[in-house]
Amino acid sequence: MEQHEQVTIAEYQLTAEAFRAGTWEHDVSQNRDSLVRFLPKNPGKILDIGCGPGRDLVAFKQQGHTVVGLDATPAFVEMAKQVSGCEVWQQSFLSLDLPGETFDGIFANASLIHVPRTEMVRVLEDLQRSLVPHGAIIMSMCRGDSEGYSARPTGYRYVCGWEYETLAPCVEAAGFEIVNHYYRPPGVRFEAQSWLVIVGRKTAIGKD
Repeated sequence: MEQHEQVTIAEYQLTAEAFRAGTWEHDVSQNRDSLVRFLPKNPGKILDIGCGPGRDLVAFKQQGHTVVGLDATPAFVEMAKQVSGCEVWQQSFLSLDLPGETFDGIFANASLIHVPRTEMVRVLEDLQRSLVPHGAIIMSMCRGDSEGYSARPTGYRYVCGWEYETLAPCVEAAGFEIVNHYYRPPGVRFEAQSWLVIVGRKTAIGKD
């Protein structure tokens, strides 16, 4: 595991309970709905990568989807299993071991922000291979052009910011067609929208 992953996971592990309390009520239904809209079948099988404590696993399961979680932080894996009753895998983004052509959709909500810029295409290719033909992915990414360690009172998280113009080529290079993109939170001026959301669909041929 890369050092930046170890540092980031350690910070999440230390603050897992506070993170759950602080994020459980965040409304990301816009992102969940955007993924479901482009699933090749509904309900479908969804991989929630970077599932954290399991908030969105619960929401997708209540909608009738089959959901599998994935997270690198041990505390989050246990939390997510307990609260959702779903299968949850402990894996890091740079060392994914996913079954091929299994998922109708991948939900990556504020998780791939921890992938270095130089590794993004490779990670997206790993995810693309795990999708069925025409499967969909949604990525919610923090905006900006900075990359590196973000200091917290309890440690550091490695974070990479993106804009549409820099991320879209990576998404397309990994074998996706971009079918939608928007900015969050809704209802505020563009400069205050700190999140970029991209929805991609696996191309018919894809990448082997």
